[in-house]
Amino acid sequence: MAKHKINNEIRKLRFLTDEMTQEELADKVGVTRQTIMAIEKGKYSPSLELAFRISEVFEVPLNEVFTYGDTKSSK
Repeated sequence: MAKHKINNEIRKLRFLTDEMTQEELADKVGVTRQTIMAIEKGKYSPSLELAFRISEVFEVPLNEVFTYGDTKSSK
């Protein structure tokens, strides 16, 4: 059985949003920079509420920030 994980595009979205820092994003969503760093690295899965707050900061749908799927590429 393939292992699933939550993948995210936070780092890319931060870069595309005036090169927003992890600290700036953390301040906007009410968490620590370390939490943002752990989410970006896939070491921590955010709560649903936090995931929505992050997507609101970038003004994109939730599924453009987070995806859930196999760790192996399907290609």
